[in-house]
Amino acid sequence: MCGIVAYIGKKEAYPIIVKGLKRLEYRGYDSAGVALLHGNDLNLYKRQGKVANLEAFTEDKDRLGHAGIGHTRWATHGEPNDINAHPHYNEDRTMALIHNGIIENYDVLRTELIKLGYQFRSETDTEALVHLIDHIQKKENVSLAEAVRLALLNVVGAYAIVVISKENPNQLVAARKSSPLVVGIGKEDDFYLASDATPIIEYTNNVVYLEDEEIAVVDLQEGLKIFNINNQEKTPYVQQLEMELEALEKGGYEHFMLKEIHEQPRSINDCFRGRLNAQEGWVSLGGVKEYEQKMINAQRIVMIACGTSWHACLVGEYLFEDLARIVVEVEYASEFRYRNPIIGENDIVIAVSQSGETADTLAALELAKSKGATILGICNVVGSSISRITDAGSYTHAGPEIGVASTKAFTAQVTVLTLMALSLAHKKGTISESKYHTMLSELEAIPAKVSKVLESNALIEKIAEEYKNCSNALYLGRGSSFPVALEGALKLKEISYIHAEGYPAAEMKHGPIALIDEEMPVFVIATKGTSYEKVVSNIQEVKARKGKIIAIVTEGDVQVKAMADHIIEIPDTDEHLVPLLATIPLQLLSYHIAVMRGCNVDQPRNLAKSVTVE
Repeated sequence: MCGIVAYIGKKEAYPIIVKGLKRLEYRGYDSAGVALLHGNDLNLYKRQGKVANLEAFTEDKDRLGHAGIGHTRWATHGEPNDINAHPHYNEDRTMALIHNGIIENYDVLRTELIKLGYQFRSETDTEALVHLIDHIQKKENVSLAEAVRLALLNVVGAYAIVVISKENPNQLVAARKSSPLVVGIGKEDDFYLASDATPIIEYTNNVVYLEDEEIAVVDLQEGLKIFNINNQEKTPYVQQLEMELEALEKGGYEHFMLKEIHEQPRSINDCFRGRLNAQEGWVSLGGVKEYEQKMINAQRIVMIACGTSWHACLVGEYLFEDLARIVVEVEYASEFRYRNPIIGENDIVIAVSQSGETADTLAALELAKSKGATILGICNVVGSSISRITDAGSYTHAGPEIGVASTKAFTAQVTVLTLMALSLAHKKGTISESKYHTMLSELEAIPAKVSKVLESNALIEKIAEEYKNCSNALYLGRGSSFPVALEGALKLKEISYIHAEGYPAAEMKHGPIALIDEEMPVFVIATKGTSYEKVVSNIQEVKARKGKIIAIVTEGDVQVKAMADHIIEIPDTDEHLVPLLATIPLQLLSYHIAVMRGCNVDQPRNLAKSVTVE
């Protein structure tokens, strides 16, 4: 969580930092703050709430300065308020620090520093670190960079930090471990630092991604230097950003979420561009190609993820097992590492994450790697931690996803998993040639069919109007549509704050049916397929108890239409590909309900886009 932005150079730092914080606000929006170096003054301003509150507060303040650091917070230690907001000063206010992560041994550090006479103003773990750096620098009489390095040797936990000091006006010091940090090399001998590339792309496309336990010193006179925590100097590896600035704007849509829902025809197409050719009859995922035989021979494949990505993995499980006949287990990354999992050299572990920075998923990968497993990744962000730690993997190419509630990332992840399953099935011979070619053609047609589903937006908005005030909702699906039900329920919960649950349709009788009455909306994925008749029976059970049925059906359906209160039609497609279409109406329903309830769609309460702490 949390967003970090820093700048040092010839330009005014404040406008760059504030604009960057707005771009990173999806990472946390409990509070925001800046520290600016202007002459002999290190001015620190911070406010509870969003970046707009900070802007209003600083209107009549000194906002000048060629160097500065900024932070937008998702609270861990200490409630969201002005005092706990970042940056944090040292004792004599000559130094300030911003931090994304958690200092796990902060209480021990805090106790020792209080004994040394340091006074703590906040409840945060971060303040212990700025005082520790200050103490070491004064005691050991070392440079700021060396003080940071020595301090971090005493830190247990995760961090991405940037330190600014009056005593080093031409320099910023940054470091990372388990939390992302990128350095942008400007065109005017200036430097930008941020949690991800979104605040940087406007100014430069030359970046360096810091590795774990690396420290970066950006100096206006000496340039960029990188060394590790053991004081070994590293050669910076400069990469070129391919991100387009336009992708970070709303493009005429009211919210990023709505824009990203409507981008799915393009994002799905971008996901399989160059990887699929139905006419020639091939699928090729270059990133994992050399590991395909190992996947075929694997004792099992373990997929690990959190949240929406976990739901994508559940769809992947159905695809891999049904098409490629490979045993798959889907694990919550947050539970995986704490239950002493049985993992061996013959296992393949696939991590799925939009950001590629999810702390639990990274920790699970480290564990799997230590057990000798082959680790692969599926993520959206180039240069992310998962892409660097894994043996191989595939990018989803969905483009930046700013809305906290994931939409296009889910369908892109499902698309990559579908491509993987088809490729493995074809090579194993577990799918007939005719079925293989039919599925390639169907997958290639999905973007156009998603566009057709989006044409139902007006109908979906009308349905949303009817159920915007419900207190609870139930989502039902069978087979690979069960994860879609889970995902639909999650979307409603996270952006409209309506309690919702997703269930396999047949499990309704084992408890949830007790909740159904005339006030309960039940969203059912009832498309044609092997379980169609069973789902029809489940609908009848709901109707017998006066529940309201909103059904997603295959175009032209008459049986469910006769029973449901509302139907939303999706184009006919192969049963395995239904999740790519059925999830679209559920995303739109959640979006419209949230808007009608006056919720902040792009930045729902208590959430952050990238969960970089455990």
